[in-house]
Amino acid sequence: MSLFVPKFDETVLVRDAEAEVLGQAPSTVKLLADSSASGGALSTVRITLGEGADGARPHLHNNSAEMFYLLDGAAELLSGDDVVTAERGDLVIVPPGRPHAFAAAPGATADILIVIAPGVERFEYFRHLQRIRLGELTPESLLDVQEVYDNHFLRSAAWEGRR
Repeated sequence: MSLFVPKFDETVLVRDAEAEVLGQAPSTVKLLADSSASGGALSTVRITLGEGADGARPHLHNNSAEMFYLLDGAAELLSGDDVVTAERGDLVIVPPGRPHAFAAAPGATADILIVIAPGVERFEYFRHLQRIRLGELTPESLLDVQEVYDNHFLRSAAWEGRR
């Protein structure tokens, strides 16, 4: 087992009113702390999904685990070949290399705190997604940055057949 010791000297405080928010209903992403703020320890965002809205399609991270904490509502989460429903107060941690995805559960909204550890600079990834939503970039442009953000897309029969 290796031990990663992050290198940063100051407390990280992100005020809610000062956090950058991307997107609009039915899906918003609030950028809280990127890897550089925590000396590489973690990256964290808050994702709010409208009723039944998709969050992220199936993907995996080779070098980081991803934690999903349900602040409110209910979400479906893919982990490997399993689709689980998490509700308010539930925690799901997906290990590195394991395919995963998430969406608001049918008929429900979801408010999710997501933490990736160790951290990867991810804010630009979410800004890239915003540019795709605005029509400034194509969805295929994500294929060019998979390595940069350690975000590797894949297909999942379990996820595609869930609804």
